[in-house]
Amino acid sequence: MGRSAIAALGLLSVSLAPMAAKADEFINVLTGGTSGVYYPLGAALSKIYGEKIEGVRTQVQSTKASVENLNLLQQGKGEIGFALGDSVKLAWEGDKDAGFTKKLDKLRGIAAIYPNYIQIVASKESGITSLADLKGKSISVGAPKSGTELNARAIFAASGMSYDDLGKTEYLPFAESVELIKNRQLDATLQSAGLGVASIKDLATSLDIQVVSVPEDVVTKLGAPYIAATIPAGTYKGQDQDVPTVAVVNFLVTSTNVSDDLAYQMTKQLFENLPEMEAAHKAAAQIKLENALKGMPVPLHPGAERYYKEKGLL
Repeated sequence: MGRSAIAALGLLSVSLAPMAAKADEFINVLTGGTSGVYYPLGAALSKIYGEKIEGVRTQVQSTKASVENLNLLQQGKGEIGFALGDSVKLAWEGDKDAGFTKKLDKLRGIAAIYPNYIQIVASKESGITSLADLKGKSISVGAPKSGTELNARAIFAASGMSYDDLGKTEYLPFAESVELIKNRQLDATLQSAGLGVASIKDLATSLDIQVVSVPEDVVTKLGAPYIAATIPAGTYKGQDQDVPTVAVVNFLVTSTNVSDDLAYQMTKQLFENLPEMEAAHKAAAQIKLENALKGMPVPLHPGAERYYKEKGLL
């Protein structure tokens, strides 16, 4: 091959290098168990990013949710993840009891999204109608050190109870918890999720359920980032009354490993494609641009900041 041809190929390879790098850009969306709300929303987000952000490949990863997602982001093993607000706050503080061996200083915020409702559901035949009735009973509190389990610990503490007061404590994902209740091997489940979560819908169609309220005084003791909330009547089959409970806001979080341009696009495409998110799960109907910065427990990613400045939020 002549020198001019070799030189031309060299120039071509140099000119193509940035395009190749862009084509290799990857977004791993960290979610939760497949029967929860994070997973369908994560799948929708992955599809949106794959279609709307030029030159990226996407993947959805099912995880144990909040705590695992935040640790994976710190390790550079994901580009965006779903997490509960209290978990994000504890990760930023490096709370060892919550599952963070050190301060997760690489975390950066994308957006506040929808609230997770703490949903305590028992089989009707268990006789459980209040938090106090859980004493001596068996309940699943979510995967160990998951966001749900951190919520469970906090609620029991604010109620003057602990796991020691229960007859049996199981640390299981949503779907497995429901299967045990169906098989009469478990009395109740505590699930921190968007309204209409598939696992509880499944349970309510299989047997009669009781949705247990979280009283206002418990919510007051919990304080921020917890807020009072209501599970509307008819959310689940057989639930004919509104049920007072507590909620905590979910966040989409990224890390300093993600470029400003990619973080900008991830934020922009989320808010410009909300109908697709809502089609995946109705919890997304509560994602509002005007609420995106409320209660953010970690610094905003500069790319996300750029988008909010464009929209006049900053």
